[in-house]
Amino acid sequence: MSGAPGAQRAVNVTEGPLLKPLLVLSLPIVLTNMLQVAYNLADTFWVGRLGQDAVSALSFSWAIVFLIITLAGGFSVAGTVLVAQNKGAGNLDRISEVAGGTIGLVVGLSVLLSLVGYALAPWLLGLIGASAGTEVFALSLAYTRTMFLGIPFVFGFFIFQSLLQGWGDTRTPLYLMFLGVVLNVVLDPFLILGFRDNVLFEAAGLAGLQATLFEATGFAGMGVEGAAVATIFSRGAGAVIAVGLLLSGRVGIHLAPGDFLPSREMVRRIVRIGAPASVEMSTQSLGVTVVTALVALAGAEAVAAFGIGTRITSLVVLPAFGLARGAETVVGQNLGARQPDRAKRAVFASAAVAGVVLLGVTAVVYLNAAAIVGVFITGAESASVVAIGAEYLRIVGLTYVFLGVFHVVQGAYRGSGSTRLAMVFGVLGLILLRIPPAYALVAWFDMGAAGVWYGIAAANVLMVLLSGAYFLRGTWTEGVVEGGPPGATPRPGPGDD
Repeated sequence: MSGAPGAQRAVNVTEGPLLKPLLVLSLPIVLTNMLQVAYNLADTFWVGRLGQDAVSALSFSWAIVFLIITLAGGFSVAGTVLVAQNKGAGNLDRISEVAGGTIGLVVGLSVLLSLVGYALAPWLLGLIGASAGTEVFALSLAYTRTMFLGIPFVFGFFIFQSLLQGWGDTRTPLYLMFLGVVLNVVLDPFLILGFRDNVLFEAAGLAGLQATLFEATGFAGMGVEGAAVATIFSRGAGAVIAVGLLLSGRVGIHLAPGDFLPSREMVRRIVRIGAPASVEMSTQSLGVTVVTALVALAGAEAVAAFGIGTRITSLVVLPAFGLARGAETVVGQNLGARQPDRAKRAVFASAAVAGVVLLGVTAVVYLNAAAIVGVFITGAESASVVAIGAEYLRIVGLTYVFLGVFHVVQGAYRGSGSTRLAMVFGVLGLILLRIPPAYALVAWFDMGAAGVWYGIAAANVLMVLLSGAYFLRGTWTEGVVEGGPPGATPRPGPGDD
């Protein structure tokens, strides 16, 4: 493994200075996540050319799609943890088994969830407030079902990213993500708008070419569904390349076809670590889904504003997400190497960097809230949507620092293998502390969408206080693998019986 290009790109986080390798590891993750959000923002931007109904359809659809994706995606966390801790412990011979087993299990699960999600899509959309028989419902259903068909392709890349992250190589997934975003950005305007009313041709002064292409093809675009097709195609291309890299061994981890069939013991370990992570990650999506239903009580304009606001928030907190994923790897490898104090220092460093960055971002978002929302919506109804969305950013935005630190602490729990602990705080913070207050402010105090915004903001503060207080106890630093450097005394972790 050591001679492969991926091994050379892997960051050493178990020796020497800590802050620099943490940032070197985390920055590509931040950039990768920014590109991930670029998928959604590109879809939102071009779908926004179709009007409010189309943007509202995306808001309903993504609440469902993210929920199903995270049910399978949590298991990729097990791949990160087991690869990181085995590498830190020097158990390099176990990494191929871990990586291949994780891929086989998660892809199989994603196929099952894809079929279930496709069948239940109408019921799920109705459950979160999309009214059957409306244009918004029809658009949401088309987009949701198309996305479900492509979930296995989407997961091909996510698993690759998680495995390479645990190994310490975060640059290779960045390169693949960049390729996918380029493909998506190129395909979006054509698949969504076609050649009839494509503003891209008009902006480029190519109206004549547009008319010629439309006359030749008659292609008027696929509308909202075209955004899903573009995403699936670009994700699929990345997934095929990722599998090829793993089979070739060029990324440090070298898999053989037989590695994709996990042993019973490997399935047990992946499920033990991954199932709580799956619940935690799906809790985030479930929280968004339920909140979307609450926002729907305030009207379709509020739903459109919430969809735009949540996408902007996901972009804003990306530095914290990247640092959290970096903390997973640093914590995992250092606990595998039996260096818990170094793992703790990495978490404090990540939280400090995230806090400083988000303070500056918060100021920018607060002062330019209306202008930022206005980029993503046009049409006669846009003024109201912009006003509601700007209110969201000004209220929720003041708690971005708290939200960022919370994600870093959760990353520490996951990296240690304490995924059940992360699950508990995820459910507490993103469901119990958020939804009841938001509902009370909307239904009992008649505050409309603003009530939901204040409920989210209050939860962001409370959940980091509770999670952070437990973190300071230091009882989360048990590892989940055996091994370690010479002279180390292994301690059994929550994944070992």
